[in-house]
Amino acid sequence: MDARITELVARLSALERERAEILAEINTLRSVRSEEAAAINAVPSAKAGDTIDRNSTIEKKIALFRRLFRGRSDVFPVRWENRTTGRSGYAPACANEWQRGICEKPRVKCSACANQAFQAVDEVSIERHLRGTDANGAPFVMGVYPMLADNTCSFLAADFDEGEWRRDVLAFRETCQRHKIPVAVERSRSGNGAHAWIFFEESISAASARRLGAFLITDTMERVPDIGFGSYDRLFPSQDTMPAGGFGNLIALPLQGLARTSGNSMFIDESCSPYLDQWAFLSAIEPMARSRVDHLIEEASASGKILGVRIPLVDEDEEPWLAPPSRRRPPPAIDGPLPSTITVVQADQIYIQRHALPPSLIARLIRLAAFQIRNFTPHKPCADPPTTSLGSSLARS
Repeated sequence: MDARITELVARLSALERERAEILAEINTLRSVRSEEAAAINAVPSAKAGDTIDRNSTIEKKIALFRRLFRGRSDVFPVRWENRTTGRSGYAPACANEWQRGICEKPRVKCSACANQAFQAVDEVSIERHLRGTDANGAPFVMGVYPMLADNTCSFLAADFDEGEWRRDVLAFRETCQRHKIPVAVERSRSGNGAHAWIFFEESISAASARRLGAFLITDTMERVPDIGFGSYDRLFPSQDTMPAGGFGNLIALPLQGLARTSGNSMFIDESCSPYLDQWAFLSAIEPMARSRVDHLIEEASASGKILGVRIPLVDEDEEPWLAPPSRRRPPPAIDGPLPSTITVVQADQIYIQRHALPPSLIARLIRLAAFQIRNFTPHKPCADPPTTSLGSSLARS
């Protein structure tokens, strides 16, 4: 009897794995089909170069919005909030959500559900997001899954939360400007953080986009080592490749109607003030060409200016703190006199006194302290765990 039970459990596990693989393939095929349909039915007013401002029609604004913030078009996340428990998060918009006998949340994850009826991105959902409410007048906040089924993306976003987010995001913006990279800085919906958006002319690999982001972060830390980047959270996309059966990490879309009434979810200038005409600002942005991205990555790699951590780790069981640095050319020598001793305090974090350290050494220590988060349990349901780099905690003392 025990042998039979073991055999049945093994068969059940195999069936569950096969089911997950089939669902993943279905999602991939749906995404590819949706992207092909979107390319065929592209709206003429979505072309780059059109002049759009706050007086333009809603149709033109939506077309510009879709052109810049292109992610998966076959599914999109919507924010939910439980007023009783105070919990909130995002879940894929689904026609079968909470249908008795069909939807099995939270026991079954949306990505593994056999009764998926995900809603595709359309003009109606985007207009609701921009206005801030749904058809019933309830708050409506839309997100986007940046990574497509073929592991490419059309934008890169760097997330800065709390702390010295203004100082840090402005330093990141200045680095982008020094490299002639158009960047749009958005004050987050909460008002206590920011997203720095970089757009691409065409879809590029998520790995290339993330390497570009890693270079910009590394270059900012080396240029202004004292900032420490304590507010930097992660890059979007947050992975190089699509997680099996998943959607990849999501990011909330900007210009949410209700948040804008408080001056949040809007694009800001160097003084952290919203641009008077948000649509004119977005319309003037020139997305980066793939050749420009490749050139910057090649130069940065050759000079050792990409964060010295493999992204992502190949071996799931490998300790992230033992990950070897890049095999590329070693980073440049440290400038300035080096102290004979360094005091290190191990407590809730690792603390190092910085007053006697040259800036280039501080930046190098931050880079050495960076590693990938692997065993991470998200607080928000239906959100994939991030694969992000950390190192700022070492620089905060």
